[in-house]
Amino acid sequence: MVLWDIDHTLITIGGLSRNIYADAFRSATGQAMRQLADMTGRTERAIAADTLRLHHIEASDQLLHSFGLALAESFLIFEEAIRERGRVLDGALEALAMLAGHPDVVQSVLTGNMEPIAIGKLRAFDLDRFVDFDAGAYGMDHEERPELVRLAQQRATGKYGHVFTAANTVLIGDTPNDVLAGHLGGARVVAVATGSCSADTLREAGAELVLTDLSSTPAVIRAILGVADEAQ
Repeated sequence: MVLWDIDHTLITIGGLSRNIYADAFRSATGQAMRQLADMTGRTERAIAADTLRLHHIEASDQLLHSFGLALAESFLIFEEAIRERGRVLDGALEALAMLAGHPDVVQSVLTGNMEPIAIGKLRAFDLDRFVDFDAGAYGMDHEERPELVRLAQQRATGKYGHVFTAANTVLIGDTPNDVLAGHLGGARVVAVATGSCSADTLREAGAELVLTDLSSTPAVIRAILGVADEAQ
């Protein structure tokens, strides 16, 4: 099973995340958002909870649920702007398409985005056709990314009747939190330096294999399928 991170791994949405959060925050709390919690490699639930706390608002389960609904609505408001300002990162389409040709590979997502936003982002760039969203895990499922790995494996096992473990799960992401999620959650990690973190930073975080980007499809496929020495 291949679990893709979305933001800064497959796509970028042109810096619109803060706008989406600001709109959702006002909708959920009735206040203007003065500060946004760190988003890098984190889940939507954790970002929302910390953003509320930065404004001295209790992050209750009910409010987090309301915040999630507001985020989904805000995404729709900005969807056209995302198409205009965002883009697919080099090689992402080709890698997804090539892996889709392997009948023994299940592709899904392990993302900090909540499920409707994850689907919407990939659909905006016609990447959703390569991904089985039922087998993924999302940013409102749990605050911590390692738990998402285990949840995705359980969902994929339930759907396909094949047990997915660290031996046959690969996570591709661009942050140290993605590396940590793989190590603690039970997945081999292929890190890509396509976001704000350098290749050295990703290696220092413990990534066994780091690619500069996804532009070389053969190297990406070799890395994901386990031929690490040829992919570096």
